[in-house]
Amino acid sequence: MAATSPLMNTYAQQPIVFTHGDGAWLFDSQGRRYLDCLSGIAVNTLGHNHPTLVAALREQIGKVIHVSNLFTHPLRDQLARLLLERSGMTNVFFCNSGLEANEAAIKIARKYGHDRGVALPEIVVYEKSFHGRSLATLSATGNEKVQKGFEPLVEGFVRVSLNDAEGIQRVAANRPNVVAVFAEAIQGEGGIQPARAEYLRELRRLCDEKQWLLMIDEVQCGMGRTGKWFAHQWAGVLPDVMPLAKGLGSGVPIGAVVAHGVAAEVFQPGNHGTTFGGNPLAMRAGIATIEAMEAEHLLGNAAQVGGFIIDQIRSHFAGNPGVAEVRGQGLMIGIELDRSCGDLVTLALEAGLVLNVTADRVVRLLPPLILSREQAQLLLDRLIPLIEARLGRP
Repeated sequence: MAATSPLMNTYAQQPIVFTHGDGAWLFDSQGRRYLDCLSGIAVNTLGHNHPTLVAALREQIGKVIHVSNLFTHPLRDQLARLLLERSGMTNVFFCNSGLEANEAAIKIARKYGHDRGVALPEIVVYEKSFHGRSLATLSATGNEKVQKGFEPLVEGFVRVSLNDAEGIQRVAANRPNVVAVFAEAIQGEGGIQPARAEYLRELRRLCDEKQWLLMIDEVQCGMGRTGKWFAHQWAGVLPDVMPLAKGLGSGVPIGAVVAHGVAAEVFQPGNHGTTFGGNPLAMRAGIATIEAMEAEHLLGNAAQVGGFIIDQIRSHFAGNPGVAEVRGQGLMIGIELDRSCGDLVTLALEAGLVLNVTADRVVRLLPPLILSREQAQLLLDRLIPLIEARLGRP
């Protein structure tokens, strides 16, 4: 009889145990090597065993790991300033995850509404979106599978379709209690669905006109993944609230809510808090990540290597109806097939690739930002035959 796991049955896990990694490579308990094209779902920005990150964390562990938020710490201010300089925003709240960052954004929007005299504030959210699994964030999420079994959902969300300018204008005309729009710059779990630049600019214009907050979730697509620090910067807009997490700490749990203008002044002492958020170890991880990204020019690398992968896949499958679309930017790539393709995850592992399938039929690639052109070619050499074989089966 198989041993019963002491863990709750929350994940359908692959029968592989990774023991260590180096750069863009992972190694399992059997000694096999895998090219990591998922980076812990956009977390391991610097890959594995990065010398700058390892040295920084070792040093910090020898000093202090945690102090209460009742006291300040210079690393907190240092990381905050690094984020503000790159975002053009003014204030940061640090937490532990993307879910917490998004929950804080929802609270900012609601309190902003109450401060303006709106008794039942509403937030515009999107079909196919994903913001987390707390009761508020799963209610904001546009995925019934995630919500199933956890009803009643939190009220106060108005759902529209992404990139539908007329839809958001109808909301503006008919929903007087709306106080904010909450959108992902690129929907990750929804199948690598980008918000078009012109749509984000229209959201910014409409939010300014209606005095709504523009909140852009950069948890998965931020921190250089698309070739800019934050994906919304391709559209030339500035949000009022920006949740971050995942790649900010290169594997150390961290989240942040970056804000400016009136949104940065909503929270006052006692309105929000966290026990572990802003701890020195996480702050040191964030600082080391940003410093390494700049020293190694990883934004440019993400843009160039990711562009190469996208161009090669589009060219190879041009005219093939089995590949519905290749989407994304930088090293955030989705290859949508015309059929379910979850079995590609296991087939890819057998071929020495770690990847993911989301939204049932979208092959999702989120490699570490250190991925080289040669490793990108290896990825293509292994992945393209798998997709071709999958398209040859019903």
